[in-house]
Amino acid sequence: MTGTSTEKSTGKTAADGQDTAVRNKVANDDALVTDQGTTTIGDIVVQKIAGLAAREVRGVHALGGGAARAFGAIRDRIPGASASVGQGVSVEVGEKQAAVDLELVVEYGVSIAELARAVRRNVITAIEQMTGLEVVEVNINVNDVYIPGDDDDEAPASNRVQ
Repeated sequence: MTGTSTEKSTGKTAADGQDTAVRNKVANDDALVTDQGTTTIGDIVVQKIAGLAAREVRGVHALGGGAARAFGAIRDRIPGASASVGQGVSVEVGEKQAAVDLELVVEYGVSIAELARAVRRNVITAIEQMTGLEVVEVNINVNDVYIPGDDDDEAPASNRVQ
């Protein structure tokens, strides 16, 4: 009677579950290199996936540092120019692994630690599911807090005397 309750009910041990996870991981790693050829994932692909995945998380106001956002604001005013979904994202992509660095602007009142966990989880999941690459790290740099009303165009100063 040394078996665990999981082993009794399913006939499998925790080690069996770990073995399955390892087999799935190896199968996922081998998905990019097969007998029929090799699949290469470009840096820009991973950069765009990471940028979109980070923006999906509630509490992320924008991506990018002050200079990148200023340049983006200028670019947005040019007719025909499109916003870069990779703004504020830098990546390193290898044959089987990827690393991501994000620069975030968070909304005021949001728990930054919880937001970082949610962004990290969403970015890792999106990249691994879409590309088959293992994400080894997601570094997050919160460089600003968005306060509603800060970026709004200021109303013209009214004269005290009319």
